[in-house]
Amino acid sequence: MEKRTNSPYPRIDRPILATIGLVLVGATAFFAYSDRQHDYKWYQAEFRQMVAEKFGADRAATVPSGLQQVWVPGLQRADRCTTCHVATTWNGFETAEEPWRTHPPEILASHPPERFGCTACHGGQGWAIDTDEAHGELAHWEEPLLSSWLGEAYSMGDRKSQLLQMNCNACHRYDKSTPGADLINRAKAIVEDKGCRACHVINGRGGTIGPDLTSVGEKAPEQYEFGRLSGQKTAFAWHVAHFKDPRALVQDTVMPNFHLSTVDAQALAMLVLSWKPAKMGSELVVGVPRVDPQTPEQKQAEEEMKHGPGAWFVQTGCFVCHSISALNVKSPAQIGPDLSTAVEDTQSRFGQTVDDFIMNPTGTMSVVLSRQIVLDTEQRKVAIQHLREAYAAHQAKAAAGAAPAAGAAGAPPSGGQR
Repeated sequence: MEKRTNSPYPRIDRPILATIGLVLVGATAFFAYSDRQHDYKWYQAEFRQMVAEKFGADRAATVPSGLQQVWVPGLQRADRCTTCHVATTWNGFETAEEPWRTHPPEILASHPPERFGCTACHGGQGWAIDTDEAHGELAHWEEPLLSSWLGEAYSMGDRKSQLLQMNCNACHRYDKSTPGADLINRAKAIVEDKGCRACHVINGRGGTIGPDLTSVGEKAPEQYEFGRLSGQKTAFAWHVAHFKDPRALVQDTVMPNFHLSTVDAQALAMLVLSWKPAKMGSELVVGVPRVDPQTPEQKQAEEEMKHGPGAWFVQTGCFVCHSISALNVKSPAQIGPDLSTAVEDTQSRFGQTVDDFIMNPTGTMSVVLSRQIVLDTEQRKVAIQHLREAYAAHQAKAAAGAAPAAGAAGAPPSGGQR
């Protein structure tokens, strides 16, 4: 008989091939069975029944089946959320439970799913097709669904559904105010009111005393020091605690305690976590500002302070905490005394001349002048000179303000004693 194989084990070739075939058949059957267990099949069947009861069998036949996917070129991502959330664009299910609830139509009018997808706003893992994976409720996925259950876990109270405003601000970070993003708008107002940009670079503009916050939202949770944080060990919880009491987490920080409320601290935490590079095409943000806006008045005031008589205090960073009103320098935070009268203040408060105090500071200033605004001996002499110039300007303004009253009835002449 003709030899048909070169195998040294011709008697076991067939059994091996038969076993491999059985394994392949078994694997095919297993994967086919596993595919039938996906949640979306039940959700689609249930929604089809709901449509049939409400609108009839003909309408129910139009309910899509199988995987539904939206590819968003501007975001370079695929979203399969509507595979389960089949009622997203259907009218008539506004009060149904999830995932069969109609999405509020107002936001969809300007953010249609076929153009923006779903995860760009809501978070989650867009290409997953089972609930836990799709909602990001698993290890090593850092963009969970920004839903009310997460807001409840973060103790957001009656604002637990507003976490998704963080993703809104990814596109709208340069808006002064974004409709529907109340907490983000509140945080932006706090940043302006407290003068955070005096110490921090934000959106490419600001001071350098503190860290650059332009992309702080991109910082991985593993990079935070959670040793002094009680409770949840998350980036959100860290920022809330830090805003409420900076030194409780970072002992040697010079960041002041603004005594913020919990709501304000949570709003600021949402804002800073939204500050990260937005990987999206320009076609998705048509009409949205692409730079941080400054009013003409703000630009003029900033230039006057940078190049005016108080420019030295601005360049060194002293103005972050202190105004120097005699030289038309206004601190954005105003947490320290006005330096226009530092010459007399140091004498009355510390029993020292301004010269001695600057050369050998105590209290908070000893920390500031050794870590944040580091001046050598010659530079400290220059600081004393500028403080005396500011005091002279203060005295001149005070004298000019008193001069009109000198000729009034009963007032002493301008050269008289006070």
